[in-house]
Amino acid sequence: KEAEILFTSPIAYFVLTMVALITSITFFEHLRLYNQELFLYSSSNMGGFETDTIPDYINLRDTVFLPVMEQLGVLILLPIPLVTMRVFAEERTLGTDELLLTSLLTPGRIVAGKFAVTFGFIVLMMTVAFIYPTTAVVSGGLGLQHLLAVYLGTVMLGIGIASIGLVCSAFTDSQVVAAAATVAVNYLVYDFSWMFGFLSEKVSRVLDEASLHPHFGRFSEGLVSISDIGYFVALALVGAGIVRFALDLRRAGA
Repeated sequence: KEAEILFTSPIAYFVLTMVALITSITFFEHLRLYNQELFLYSSSNMGGFETDTIPDYINLRDTVFLPVMEQLGVLILLPIPLVTMRVFAEERTLGTDELLLTSLLTPGRIVAGKFAVTFGFIVLMMTVAFIYPTTAVVSGGLGLQHLLAVYLGTVMLGIGIASIGLVCSAFTDSQVVAAAATVAVNYLVYDFSWMFGFLSEKVSRVLDEASLHPHFGRFSEGLVSISDIGYFVALALVGAGIVRFALDLRRAGA
C-alpha cells in the first residue's frame, strides 16, 4: 500500500527527475573541466610534462569525485524531504492513521513497512541518478570503483536524511511543517565544523562524529568504511525507534 501511494504521487516522479538532472549536470560539468585540463596540458606541454603524461594534481579524485560529492551532499538535502513529509503527516491529516493504529498491524510493522518503502525509493532515486555518470565512467575506462563508493555514500546519506525526515513527519499533521523541519534539522546536523572554534577539542570531536558530513565525505575518497556505514544504519534504527514511540503515544491516546 505504501509503495502504491508513493508511486501514484507526482512528487515521487518530480524528485526522481530533479535528482537525476542535478547529479548528471554536476558530474558532467566536473568531468568536462577534467577533460579540459587534460587537453590544455597535452596540447601545450606546460611545466615540462610529456604530452602523454598526466600531472599528479590533475586527477579524477580531486577534479571530479570530491567536488561532485560535496555539491550533491548539500543539494539532496532539499528533494528528499519532499518524499518523507507525507509518509506519516498525510495519514494524520486524513485520519487514516487511526485506522492503522487500531488495526491488527503492530506499530513495529507499520514503521518497518514505511521505512522500507522510503529507503527503497532512495536506492531507486540514486540508481537512476547515477546511470549517466556510470555510463560515462565505464565507456571512458575511468575510476568505476571510486564511482561505486560515491554511489554508496550518496545512498547512505539519503537514508540518513530520510530517517530524520520520517521522524519529523511522525510528529506533525502538516506536510509543510514536516518538510521544513526536515530541511532545518538536516542542515543543522550536516556539519558542525563551524562551531569548533568555540568549543573544546573533546566536544568538537564528539560533534564531528555525530554529524553527517564526515561520514559521508569519506566515501568521496573511495573509502568504504564499516564504521561510516554503521553510522547511517544506526541513524536509521534510532529514527525508527523514535517513530515507533510516536505511534505508541498515538495508539495510547486513540
